[in-house]
Amino acid sequence: MSATADEQVHHYGYHDDKDALIKRLHRIEGQVRGIERMIADDRYCIDILTQVGAVSTALESLAFRILDQHVQHCVAGALASGDEKAAKAKTQELLEAVHRFAKAS
Repeated sequence: MSATADEQVHHYGYHDDKDALIKRLHRIEGQVRGIERMIADDRYCIDILTQVGAVSTALESLAFRILDQHVQHCVAGALASGDEKAAKAKTQELLEAVHRFAKAS
């Protein structure tokens, strides 16, 4: 089914970067599988922890990238819309996401 001029397709802020994000996730997935192999092969603890740290850093970087795109697209769009209720909701949502993210770090 093709979209007509009247239909609007909604995209989130990360949409234009989706392929790169998926590629990054596949690399992270490969790192996690590597950690699994390291454990199965009885590798040295510090080597495993180093790889766990690398995965954590990679996930954090991905999260920051998505958060940045959320601010640039979703939050900015709500603020620019002139809809005070939508702007307040997106601002609250952003603050909650930042708090969750800060707790995880």
